[in-house]
Amino acid sequence: MKYKLIAMDMDGTLLNSKKEVTEYTKDVLRRAAKEGVKLVVCTGRIFTSAKSYARIIGTKAPIIASNGAYIREKDREEVIYEKYINKDTLIKIIKVSREWGFYPHIYTTDTIYSEKLIHSSLNYTRWNETVPEDEKINIKIVDRLEDVVNKEGENFLKVVVMADEDQIERLQGLKKYIRENMDVSVFSSYVNNFEVMDKEVSKGRALKILAEYFGINKEEIICFGDNENDKTMFEFAGFPVAMGNAEEEIKKIAAYVTDTNDNDGVAKAIEKFVLNK
Repeated sequence: MKYKLIAMDMDGTLLNSKKEVTEYTKDVLRRAAKEGVKLVVCTGRIFTSAKSYARIIGTKAPIIASNGAYIREKDREEVIYEKYINKDTLIKIIKVSREWGFYPHIYTTDTIYSEKLIHSSLNYTRWNETVPEDEKINIKIVDRLEDVVNKEGENFLKVVVMADEDQIERLQGLKKYIRENMDVSVFSSYVNNFEVMDKEVSKGRALKILAEYFGINKEEIICFGDNENDKTMFEFAGFPVAMGNAEEEIKKIAAYVTDTNDNDGVAKAIEKFVLNK
């Protein structure tokens, strides 16, 4: 099978534990691109952050960001797909998260709002210290998220809730509550977080939209991932590859398990199945 599109999750997959893409992996990706294979970053990250890594690996294909809520060309303003959370639902999620003792973060395409500089907003504040001006993410700490939502309307792609280690059990309880009581999509990229999007949003649906956009069959797609939010992508792609460090649930539905993200697992599988080396 000649694969025409490679879809790659970022954290825990394309990026190693230092949040880097190794030179070996960059070289393999460049060789795949020279063969005409489209390289697609498919991540839960905000678009601006995903764009920065797409620049590093040299992909010219669109980026799937916010777990599939937003698909956009990296170097152009063309938005291929966007799906925002219903305003009333968003306010309910904010309120219940606060009641459970958490500080939710709400995301637009380039801005993160929170009531406290913690977790995502703190991490991206540190990120802003290391990247060029056009790749910085707007961080806004506000008094009340509800006021922002009422002002901005349906302009938000997702909600992120994160926990400290001693809060993880409670976080999982909140995740279960939202999943069972609200008509939304809920996914985790790691045990200490979950993200909430519109019910139609998933990486798998976004990959399907992008495949139709390019006229590529699902059998011609190879994808890489490591966690729960990659599951729908695995169910759609013709050849899903789990990382060696992936959750067991993801490994079970993979066609192949490669090496870990710290041992260039993505590059090794691309050489084996795409470049046939």
